[in-house]
Amino acid sequence: MDKVALVTGVSSGIGRSAAELLRDAGYLVFGTTRSGKGAPDGIRAVQLDVRDPASVKAAVAAVAAHNGRIDVLVNNAGGALTGAIEETSIAEAQALFDVNFFGAARVTDEVLPLMRAARSGRVVFVSSVVGFLPAPYMGYYAASKHALEALAETLDHEVRPFGVRAVLVEPGFAKTRIDESGAQAAQALADYAPARTRLARQLAASVEHGDAPEDIARAIVRAATAKTPKPRYPVGKGAGTLNALRRYLPRGMFDKALRKRFQLDG
Repeated sequence: MDKVALVTGVSSGIGRSAAELLRDAGYLVFGTTRSGKGAPDGIRAVQLDVRDPASVKAAVAAVAAHNGRIDVLVNNAGGALTGAIEETSIAEAQALFDVNFFGAARVTDEVLPLMRAARSGRVVFVSSVVGFLPAPYMGYYAASKHALEALAETLDHEVRPFGVRAVLVEPGFAKTRIDESGAQAAQALADYAPARTRLARQLAASVEHGDAPEDIARAIVRAATAKTPKPRYPVGKGAGTLNALRRYLPRGMFDKALRKRFQLDG
């Protein structure tokens, strides 16, 4: 039987590229969008809103109906939110977590029984370098990715006895529409404006010179298909270096370097 992959968020960017590469690797790929349209050629489109439990249940059931299995799940769907912590309402933060964290958890919960029954499967969580780094003016986005990383690492320990692995892919900046499509905190406070403006310029420049989605998608495919996967796959310009610096640099030195990078005063 065909090996089956389910990729969330395939309308553009990393998810679209990952679906195409898994297709080219011989998988029967189901790709989700909120409208159920817009999947790449050769990808079976599935309507899915990760915020809606009924939508998640129906989408996974539709994929499982093909041959009763899902071999690879790529949790890619997500959003971004920019603003200082004080500028961001709890409601805005909750809405972001509902997509980035609980959305991935909902889809994973529906897929795991199939993988556990098959005693085989791979769950790939698309995180970010801000899953292990602070991100001034993107604090709740970073928090959602930190939470996702804790979930993935814990899940991996729980499901290994059943032949299932959970792994993380941690991209740096990629040439996607995240800086255009991400939300802005509704409240803008004057005290934060100078630093926020500098950060927005840096973010736009980093995205412009970031990695191609295809490069990150290749890491996703490696994570999905490796016989013995690594727990984490930092990918992109400097992602591996940042991971090492975070772990091994003295805290004060790392803090100073981060503030210089983000042009933060004080």
